[in-house]
Amino acid sequence: MKIGIIGSGNIGGNLGKHWASAGYEVLFSSRHPEELKSLVKAAGNNSKAMSTTDVFESNADVYVLAIPFKAIDTIAELYAGEYADTVILDATNPYPDRDGEMAEYVREANYNASEYIAMKFGTSRTAKAFNTIQAQHLKDKAFKAEDQLAVPYAAQDEKSKSVTKQLIEAIGFDPVFIGDLTDTKVMDPEGELYGISVTRKELLKLLEKKRWY
Repeated sequence: MKIGIIGSGNIGGNLGKHWASAGYEVLFSSRHPEELKSLVKAAGNNSKAMSTTDVFESNADVYVLAIPFKAIDTIAELYAGEYADTVILDATNPYPDRDGEMAEYVREANYNASEYIAMKFGTSRTAKAFNTIQAQHLKDKAFKAEDQLAVPYAAQDEKSKSVTKQLIEAIGFDPVFIGDLTDTKVMDPEGELYGISVTRKELLKLLEKKRWY
């Protein structure tokens, strides 16, 4: 499986390194790919750095969005012809302090952030994952054989659900399916699952408490 990482910061960078270690082909992106040499070196032979345009034109199986939320509209418009029928794995979060009016608008709308991504990337199959985990835990707690951290995820259809589950399991986390994209409010900033690093059992307790009320 070929994975294009759109945004190579703490979340995208660590995800890419883990997936490269697990044997996947990883394409890190940047407007200045030459600045990602140390990241590619750390990720190993299964990775390379490319421009964002080249990554979108590489026919990846999955594109992971790990960019500031305010960049979503531009990315969707620029590369609309390149991601049709692929899986878009959304790891973004709308932060009004960083992302401005766009994030505020989405957080106050009658749909959630992942549904907004699905609308913008309308020809793809959208899933949501890795937006709730702390970057340090993503870096340090992958590939655990016991007491794995749970990673909640949601998906638009069976293909995006299956692919996302596989990618979570491949790097030693425990995937917990919470539903379709309409159910992801609990994963957004200030949601019950945001910033939580717990086991499956504990995460399911949090979800049950949410549903009870």
